[in-house]
Amino acid sequence: MKLSTLLPLCLLAGVLAAAGCSKEEPAPVVEEETPAIEETPADAVTGEDAADDVEEAVEVVEESAADPEADAGDAIVLAQADTPAPATTFKYKDGVHYHRLVPAQPTIGGTDKIEVAEFFWYGCPHCYDLEPVISEWASDLPPNVRFVYVPAIWNQILKVHAQLYYTQEVLVRNGVIQDDQAFRRAVFDEYHQRGNRLVSEDSIKRLFARYGVSDEEFTKAWGSFEVAQKMRVAEDLTRRYEVQSVPTVVVNGKYRTGAAEAGGHHPLMDVLDELIARESAR
Repeated sequence: MKLSTLLPLCLLAGVLAAAGCSKEEPAPVVEEETPAIEETPADAVTGEDAADDVEEAVEVVEESAADPEADAGDAIVLAQADTPAPATTFKYKDGVHYHRLVPAQPTIGGTDKIEVAEFFWYGCPHCYDLEPVISEWASDLPPNVRFVYVPAIWNQILKVHAQLYYTQEVLVRNGVIQDDQAFRRAVFDEYHQRGNRLVSEDSIKRLFARYGVSDEEFTKAWGSFEVAQKMRVAEDLTRRYEVQSVPTVVVNGKYRTGAAEAGGHHPLMDVLDELIARESAR
């Protein structure tokens, strides 16, 4: 099947406009440089794994599947010698504002920090709207917290955009792209403001060229072993975390939430803060 026939579109999830793009019914593709399209459900067909024959380069750290912790009400009591400790009261509820993953799942980084992972797609308007909010929030995290982006992979077009993201990540690390956030915003704008759906390698290469990336630098990163490995990990985590829509945020491989559950983009930041506090109190 041609790549250009698998463009997934978006759908309002729940009652909030900020809910997310889900992976459901397929819809026809809009070619590059065409006007923006209405939100519709996204296709859930999974494409062939572009990196079946490679091992994961990104360290995936398993947490114990036998984690005995459960959300016992809304309070965690912290023990203090012989003196009763005050209860830490938590506002948000499992099954309402977030969903606990049982058992806990792997994270991308090590266990030295609490990991917050946003699953996104460049073509999702809700991810586009959330971006300035969550990037500002992530710029002021405590030192024990790590924030990472993970491109959701449900089908072939999302796989292409995931390849774009990891190519960007490699070129940023190598110093070819100087401003990671500026380039990220440019990709979102290219899709949502300029109508360029970025469905072909050539169209993506032209975007990188505008930021000083040569054809050789792009081609080397785009087809690299490292990018293929990172995509394999992202696809595995999309499945493990049961990500059904974007944007979805997972805290430490244990708690999955989003704007629909939290009540909006800014309330989502409050939910994330509380979930981080839960993990910090462990």
